[in-house]
Amino acid sequence: MNLKDNRVVNYLKAAKTELRKVTWPTRKDTVKFTLIVIGISLFVAAFLGGLDFLFSWVLSLVIN
Repeated sequence: MNLKDNRVVNYLKAAKTELRKVTWPTRKDTVKFTLIVIGISLFVAAFLGGLDFLFSWVLSLVIN
């Protein structure tokens, strides 16, 4: 049981060490990237919604 405990402790220590090396983004960068992701997501949703509407309209013309 002692070996398993040492592995867990060593893993947690290594994870803590690695987290200290991380360069965290600033608040300004986080807000900027979040807005970019939301903007791209809205664009893709509108594009796919438009394609869905177009294909539904074409399909309804073919069926009727």
